[in-house]
Amino acid sequence: MAARAYWQGQIRLALVSIPVQVFSATKSAARVSFNQIHKPTGKRIRYEKVVPGVGAVDPDDIVKGYEVEKGKYVLITDEEIEDVKLEAKHTIDLVQFVDAEDVDPMYFEKPYFVAPDEDEVAGEAYVVLRDALKQSKKIGLGQLVARGQASVVALRPHGKGLMIETLRYADELQNSEQYYSTVPGTKPEKELLSLASELIERKAGEFNPKMFKNQYDLALRELIDAKMEHRKPQEIEEPQLGAKVINLMDALRKSVKGGEGSKSGRAAAAEAPTPAKKGKAAKAKAEKKPAAKKRAA
Repeated sequence: MAARAYWQGQIRLALVSIPVQVFSATKSAARVSFNQIHKPTGKRIRYEKVVPGVGAVDPDDIVKGYEVEKGKYVLITDEEIEDVKLEAKHTIDLVQFVDAEDVDPMYFEKPYFVAPDEDEVAGEAYVVLRDALKQSKKIGLGQLVARGQASVVALRPHGKGLMIETLRYADELQNSEQYYSTVPGTKPEKELLSLASELIERKAGEFNPKMFKNQYDLALRELIDAKMEHRKPQEIEEPQLGAKVINLMDALRKSVKGGEGSKSGRAAAAEAPTPAKKGKAAKAKAEKKPAAKKRAA
């Protein structure tokens, strides 16, 4: 089944408009999630939407409300929200182009793929914009409104296509200065810096996301499988906490001589573990999912 578009509209650059569809670039990982269970009966706890003094309410009687003061709300319907006229609901207007490195990584939030509509002219304009961004080494900034949220977005080339990343607004980020107040203002000794740089170089390599596993999730799955199989869970080795560094120079020298950090990043990537086989818990959950219904013609 084809993926459902997160947003449909057009990207506009001056007088050029390109019809596009936007798709989420991420997927929900099959992480372990727990339900709340009533221990005496083993049944799942459910929640109802209730009003004090009234009891359970019908979903059709629920509207949105904005609290203006304690206990007083301005009621807003979905239709009134939909009637708010914003051009960004249908158009990403590229209003500025900046160097990618000028945007602090703290601002980037979530990636989306941008695909052109199945139209020859749209496809041509899409490719021109993609290659112009590649050549200029810039990213385009605009705004998008989707599913009740307005976001600043950054448009950039990605492989043979384009992608956007939603950005956080400036007022959503904390000021870092208050957290870095204890950082010393002195410059490190040249030898210390040289030793640390050598350790970094030894672990340098190409980024391989497959070498990183969610160890906590794996441990939870092993615990669940062990309980289903009535056995003790296998112990998962945890790295021991290092001793408090008394002499930084000695610690770095020992590390460079063959202690911590001796394995290169490329070697570590080459030894990346293959994905673990699904345990009973994962298989049981997969078997519970009903078969996808065929869409009516």
